[in-house]
Amino acid sequence: MKELQRLYRRYIHDVIIAIEAILANTVKSLLTGLGIMFGVAAVISMLAIGKGAQQEVLEQIKLVGVNNIIITPVKDDVVSDSETSGDEDSENKGKRKSRGLTLQDAQAIAQTIPSVAQVSPVISMNYYAVNQGKSYPIVLEGVSSDYFSLLNVTIENGNIFNPVQNTKGLPVCVIGQNVKQKFFNQEDPVGKYIKIGENWLEIVGVAEKRDFTSSASDEMGISSSDNKVFIPSKTLLMRFKDRSRINPEVLERMSRGRGRGNASGDQAEQKIQNQLDKIVVQVKETEQLSITADIIKRMLLRRHFEMYDFQVTVPELLLKQQQKTNDIFNIVLGAIAGISLLVGGIGIMNIMLASVWERIREIGTRQAIGASRKDIIVQFLAESTLISVVGGLIGIFLGVTFAYIIEITADIKTIVSAFSVIVAFGVSATVGVIFGYLPAKKAAEQDPVESLRH
Repeated sequence: MKELQRLYRRYIHDVIIAIEAILANTVKSLLTGLGIMFGVAAVISMLAIGKGAQQEVLEQIKLVGVNNIIITPVKDDVVSDSETSGDEDSENKGKRKSRGLTLQDAQAIAQTIPSVAQVSPVISMNYYAVNQGKSYPIVLEGVSSDYFSLLNVTIENGNIFNPVQNTKGLPVCVIGQNVKQKFFNQEDPVGKYIKIGENWLEIVGVAEKRDFTSSASDEMGISSSDNKVFIPSKTLLMRFKDRSRINPEVLERMSRGRGRGNASGDQAEQKIQNQLDKIVVQVKETEQLSITADIIKRMLLRRHFEMYDFQVTVPELLLKQQQKTNDIFNIVLGAIAGISLLVGGIGIMNIMLASVWERIREIGTRQAIGASRKDIIVQFLAESTLISVVGGLIGIFLGVTFAYIIEITADIKTIVSAFSVIVAFGVSATVGVIFGYLPAKKAAEQDPVESLRH
């Protein structure tokens, strides 16, 4: 015990001398630690960007729903196999037969493919909601009752559509948070009515507010529900608008166009395609995603007479690919930040080596009055380690600040984790020890007599 106390008193004296040397050369010590400061700051801020990107992808996967496939119509000119053969009659015949995405497509997918768990059609239209003399622009979406579980839309109050309301197309709805706050801010909206278009709808539920990232994509099925009013798809088709129906004016235009021998009839017919804006399909197992997507594509091709007027997207696979790309990018950024720490360590070693030659008389004096080689090593090693540790602490502050500034100015989500802080600080302290050992050893090897002559 006494031996430990003696060693402590001896080496703590060496550390105190090191601190005095750092304070006596504050500017030099600060410049020495700059590499460590910015290296640690770069590591923390880069890892924060990577962590934020990873969290954002996970949130998007949650929003898009697990194991979902999104089928959307192709709004550009569709291409059929007959076009490649050069048979104009077959091409026109194929175009006349394909009606785009329909409710029957969604029903066929649900009834035919065994790996499918749930299916919901989605029909989106812009309307104004009216209540008590106030109007508000909303997105009216016709969906099935499965939609809410498919896309993780939680009901805050009330219920979703029941089977009777869903199949018979009854005038009921689930409203989003913005609609609730606009019309029913201080009261419970469940059981009350709201007018959309020419129809009065009974409110049966209120959707919970949904966090929505700016990078999320509606094409992948990710969107905010706050400004929407959900109704059964059959309610929308029966009581609002069914785009698959041909009204007399369109028929007349088609007839006149064909009579003149031009393609205006086909163009008019093209405009009335796509009864649905989207079909959301949930697969039972993740392993079945790609196979099911391929089966759906083949089925729809047959139903649409070999016309590619639709697109099948697997959002989860796209997001995971995005995550993989982010991981590679983060590794590169982390490597660059690590190089900054390495350069900072080399800078410490260079400055400390120069310091040995500048303070060679001090080293000789200490050795002459009884300091051992271990004392000299501890002194110079303590200097480099303290510079690294203090630089690391300042770097942590700078890294957290940089991450916050990046999130505010660039609208990029950043998350500073305890792991990144510990790793960055641990590396900075290790760098101080490793790169400070050579100068400390060089100082301890000086001949006291030669040192005193300088």
